[in-house]
Amino acid sequence: MKELTIGKNDAGQRLDRFIGKAVPLLPASLTQKYIRCKRIKHNGRRAQRDTRLCEGDTLQLYIGDEFFETPKPENAYLRVSTPKLSIVYEDEHLLLVDKRPGLAVHPHDGAEYGRTLIDHIQAYLYAKGEWNPRQEHAFAPALCNRIDRNTGGIVIAAKTADALRVMNQKIKDREMDKFYLAIVHGTPKPKNGKLEGYLFKDAVKNRVYVTEKPQPGAKTSVTNYRTLQSKNGLSLVECELITGRTHQIRAQFAHAGHPLLGDGKYGKLDKRFDRSYQALYSYRLQFRFTTDAGPLEYLNGKSFKAAQVDFVQEYFPDYQY
Repeated sequence: MKELTIGKNDAGQRLDRFIGKAVPLLPASLTQKYIRCKRIKHNGRRAQRDTRLCEGDTLQLYIGDEFFETPKPENAYLRVSTPKLSIVYEDEHLLLVDKRPGLAVHPHDGAEYGRTLIDHIQAYLYAKGEWNPRQEHAFAPALCNRIDRNTGGIVIAAKTADALRVMNQKIKDREMDKFYLAIVHGTPKPKNGKLEGYLFKDAVKNRVYVTEKPQPGAKTSVTNYRTLQSKNGLSLVECELITGRTHQIRAQFAHAGHPLLGDGKYGKLDKRFDRSYQALYSYRLQFRFTTDAGPLEYLNGKSFKAAQVDFVQEYFPDYQY
């Protein structure tokens, strides 16, 4: 229990708003709950959230010590009172989550503090009692792969240090197949094929450029694709990443003359279609280990798929994937 005494400069504030400033890691929803449950008391008595504080008042806070720490990226998960996750698969080592478009996987310059996918995953495992950062010296649940903010799909999170080490190596050695669904403008020719080239990344503009020939700083980029359906000037395609470069699918299809629907960065937004995000989804993963996977060997040969992809239902409702 911690006790706080209200000073002259804090007098006149509502109790809940003062707590939000004094204990910034405590989510607002949890503050309200703790007030109702009498874990936050005013002058030793039950309080109301709109209680006006006076100089000399005391607050008794029956709150975990972790909430009194200085806010920083490592404890941003504490800001998540109700984790929101669409879980595709979970076991003692891994968590596969279907990330919605518009959600960042990691914080960027602190702007997403407490609102990213990794924050929700860590909050989920913390609430379940599967991860206690106070008992860990260095490890925290971490993501093994990333997906752009405006792309949806399956993200792998490691719940243990061994799982993180093994999965990172398997991804590096390309012992996992990643498949995306996308909607592109027009009909690719040939309908099934391979996009090859070199991608150069401009970090300042957060944009990549495709070249036909190698050049300094450019990396080989290969995407296999097959056209599943075409209608109304659009095509639903499945893409298999052979390499995993930044914005690879978006840039390569735009370079081939078939930009993704809703992609304003590499194409032009079509006013006929109301899309907030590019129509791109990492919808299926398949583990294909060719070397020993240690504690994750049981995953070899297994495939996991997102339950649904919104733009497939909207533009190609009769397609079953």
